[in-house]
Amino acid sequence: MKVGIVYWSGTGNTEAMAGVLESALKAKGSDVDLIKASDFSSSSVSSYDSLAFGCPAMGSEVLEEDEFEPMFSEVESALAGKKVGLFGSYGWGDGEWMRNWEDRTKAAGADVVGTVIANGEPDDAASGELEALGGALI
Repeated sequence: MKVGIVYWSGTGNTEAMAGVLESALKAKGSDVDLIKASDFSSSSVSSYDSLAFGCPAMGSEVLEEDEFEPMFSEVESALAGKKVGLFGSYGWGDGEWMRNWEDRTKAAGADVVGTVIANGEPDDAASGELEALGGALI
């Protein structure tokens, strides 16, 4: 099972979440690539059995607009039929960006197997949810 974890992180919190997910997947025997959003494109989607995307809430609870949003807009149409997990950190709001992102990803035809949000750095609860997300991706 080959899993790609594609993420963008401004403060390091979402990057820490990507690391927890990577460790959980490797512990389950998966082949995992950790990829920065700027290094991923729609031509890469077919290389993976499943994908996890990580992006924090920015501005008024939206995806990061300079690197992540353009990348995700480009790959969206290639996600149909793929198992996809979504994760990210936030510091305000109530997770609206994740609900909107989940709806958008489902509308693209992806099989969204789980979402995880963390207020700031991933705590034990978020880490446990990331480990469960790893299991759902394989």
